[in-house]
Amino acid sequence: MTKITDARILIMATDGFEQSELLVPLKTLRDKGATVHVASPGGDAIKGWDQDHWGDTVEADKNVADVRADDYDAIMLPGGQINPDILRTKPEAITLIKAFASAGKTVAAICHAPWLLIEADLVRGRTMTCYTSIRTDLRNAGADVVDRSVVQDGNFITSRNPGDLDDFCNAIVSAVEGSRDAAA
Repeated sequence: MTKITDARILIMATDGFEQSELLVPLKTLRDKGATVHVASPGGDAIKGWDQDHWGDTVEADKNVADVRADDYDAIMLPGGQINPDILRTKPEAITLIKAFASAGKTVAAICHAPWLLIEADLVRGRTMTCYTSIRTDLRNAGADVVDRSVVQDGNFITSRNPGDLDDFCNAIVSAVEGSRDAAA
């Protein structure tokens, strides 16, 4: 079993995150030994969206505005329609994503979360995937869009939907493990 003990991973989200797309990676990454923090705008608890109704509340560990990319090995961005649509209007969220990307750290986005990568102007020339309804957005922003469960292009990992969570989580673990091995 691959372990990423001592790795530090940030999950950034707000109200309306797709419940499984936050909770499954949170549990999986912690089970693999990582320290995982959830950051939200204002550091407030956030409420998930569970398929067609409001879901569970998740306590935030951090305020997005107070997080430094230097303190983490990776950032994970869950989807859902509401969550990334709100986050892409928050300058501190986009600045943080850009900081992870410019530091060469793993940036993982699933479902509608590539909207955040579009807003941060990070998709041009990259191969990526996403939820079907935003493929045109991703393509129009300059990405080569493919229909696969997980795509890794450099330090970026993207997936399509909750059905891809196993592949998505495995890709994050592998990327973090690889970046930590390279740094050693």
